[in-house]
Amino acid sequence: MAAPAVFGEKLRRDLTAPLVRLTPPSFAPLVRRVVPSVVNIAVTEQDDDADSAKTPKIPPALKGTPFEKQFRERMKQDTDEVVGAGSGFIIDPSGIIVTNNHVVGNAERIVVSLADGTRLDATMVGSDDLTDIAVIRVHPKKPLPAVRWGDSRALQVGDWVLAAGNPFGLGSSVTAGILSARGRDIGAGPFDDFLQLDAPINPGNSGGPSFDMRGDVVALNTAIVSPTGGSVGLGFAIPSEIVAPIVAQLRLKGHIDRGWLGVTLDDPSSDDDPGVDIVSVDRDGPAAHAGLHVGDVVLAVNGTKVDTARSVIRAVAAIAPGSPISLRVSHHGHASDVPVIVGRRPEDRTD
Repeated sequence: MAAPAVFGEKLRRDLTAPLVRLTPPSFAPLVRRVVPSVVNIAVTEQDDDADSAKTPKIPPALKGTPFEKQFRERMKQDTDEVVGAGSGFIIDPSGIIVTNNHVVGNAERIVVSLADGTRLDATMVGSDDLTDIAVIRVHPKKPLPAVRWGDSRALQVGDWVLAAGNPFGLGSSVTAGILSARGRDIGAGPFDDFLQLDAPINPGNSGGPSFDMRGDVVALNTAIVSPTGGSVGLGFAIPSEIVAPIVAQLRLKGHIDRGWLGVTLDDPSSDDDPGVDIVSVDRDGPAAHAGLHVGDVVLAVNGTKVDTARSVIRAVAAIAPGSPISLRVSHHGHASDVPVIVGRRPEDRTD
């Protein structure tokens, strides 16, 4: 009769056992592995005024912080005026670095500081303002430590992440947290698909990487939402599944060619209404040439159902210009498949 009692006690212990155990006990081995590949980026403009070195312009991210005095002292020896700061990470030992477009997009000069203190001038390889991704290059004397891409699709909400970068213009710093949510749209652009992280991300972290526990890059840290200007646990990063292919195209071409229909779309007025409404059609655009009209409803793109304007834009943008696609379209209540030759998205389009 003892066996049932023993079994019952074991079951009670199993039911009260914690579902989560604190792992890893230390991030130090991971930090040692990845931090040498994380760089600081200073965006500067040449200043011929001899007195400017004595009164350097303070980047907005540092104003009013305890680090403002430290920054002033450090910059007294420089002949350039720093107008911005951010982070980046090395993906190729030859000197290829990934960062945000908003960090380097309008730079006159880009200076990269490596983990060992070496400073190198960088040149722009390519950038994409719609996804806020940029690739720059330095020319080191020896191969640099590089990181690998990880698979952001394998991350689950609640998984650990380690964020690295250059907060408030300081040297290399790391923070840890979890993936809080996926698929966040923060209104930054038509291709928003951010990971939300609670690892503290502050001004200056932009362009830095977030790592999984294997030390692979799973996200590009990009934005924070904060009423104070500092981290309140709402950080946003572009998943590697988006960043990696765009970086590959930027390295190849220096820019991104996206597909375009030439229509303005609107989400359905009710969740019960299928498809996406066409509210205007660009004259001489791909949709006009295919015979689409205002009032038509796009139900699917290449057989995949769509229910938001953003989903149509993303699906079409992923198709190479000049390629054919099939749109399932409802015209006056009658559905049919309409072939369309995708055009090249104009650079000035924001929708």
